[in-house]
Amino acid sequence: MKILHTSDWHVGKVLKGQSRAEEHKQVLAQVIDIAQRERPDLVIVAGDLYDTAAPTPEATRLVTRALTALRRTGADVVAIGGNHDNGAALDALRPWAEAAGITLRGSVRESPDEHVIDGVTAAGERWRIAALPFLSQRYAVRAVEMYTLTPAEANQTYADHLGRVLERLAEGFTEPDRVHLVTAHLTVVGASTGGGERDAHTVLGYAVPATVFPGNAHYVALGHLHRSQRVIGPCPIRYSGSPLAVDFGEQENVCSVTIVEVTATTAARVREVPVPGAVPLRTVRGTLAQLAEIEPPEGWLRVYVREQPRAGLREEVQELLPRALEIRIDPELVPAPGSGTRTAQRAGRSPGELFGDYLDSRGHADEGVRELFDELLEEVEH
Repeated sequence: MKILHTSDWHVGKVLKGQSRAEEHKQVLAQVIDIAQRERPDLVIVAGDLYDTAAPTPEATRLVTRALTALRRTGADVVAIGGNHDNGAALDALRPWAEAAGITLRGSVRESPDEHVIDGVTAAGERWRIAALPFLSQRYAVRAVEMYTLTPAEANQTYADHLGRVLERLAEGFTEPDRVHLVTAHLTVVGASTGGGERDAHTVLGYAVPATVFPGNAHYVALGHLHRSQRVIGPCPIRYSGSPLAVDFGEQENVCSVTIVEVTATTAARVREVPVPGAVPLRTVRGTLAQLAEIEPPEGWLRVYVREQPRAGLREEVQELLPRALEIRIDPELVPAPGSGTRTAQRAGRSPGELFGDYLDSRGHADEGVRELFDELLEEVEH
């Protein structure tokens, strides 16, 4: 059977105030084109369909149309919720999804059987997929209690919880003539972040070892980390990565979807298919004079300015580089903590003096900022 694995669409993403709706339309159109060309038997969308738990009607319309178009290629479609998604809201779409022939699992349900989906390809290859949406630490405990534990046994680590849940979902991975698959939205120890993930859900407390996955799985389709990569483990494990760079930290990532070909008796063969539809993200550095001389690169820009901070600097940069979305003082020019000419002492110091010490410590010499602070302070006090 052939599988198209994608994840982390983040539809509805706004980058430093810039909507990326048109980029998402282009990117998802390319994913659909790839599906039409490759004719997969199964499409897996491994979470983070949306960038926010409260997507706009436009974002919802784009996601549902994309899922429908993928289904119309003739493929079965299985999509799960990620940490950016509202699991309950995705589950509310299940009646629509089922009518469209799409399997949607937004959050973990009380019956583990709801997360085990069976299918058969047009050529007669049988498959089974264990589909696990994102589980926070709090709900991981609840899921384990529902499936395997007494309350007294629930005091385990997050990785232990995920391992027990996956073990329960993979109990039926026993038939030798069936392709066994897993999809989940989580962080695996040793995998590389893409640069734009939500920090709170990629820290060590949320990371699980690759050994939580069943050794007899033919392929594990992961979402959550935005860089396409293979993970070493007891079976073939892979992140498809995001089909577009979500933030500037991901500007070097190669955006793609993953195509997998596998049978019940042969190992998975994996290849990446690039998705170049999004506007590139670039970083440039320099003084104002240097920035005025460069040929602006194509794409959205992050600019590190090699100038001392002052009022109006941002506007000057944007006049030179209209596509600059993020403008910062070059970190190399920012003094290290404690390297200022004097250390502010709270006792007996006025707010104006403390603010002046702060500006000195940051290398900010613009007197207009101090005067504005004094004016604002006077308004507040009177």
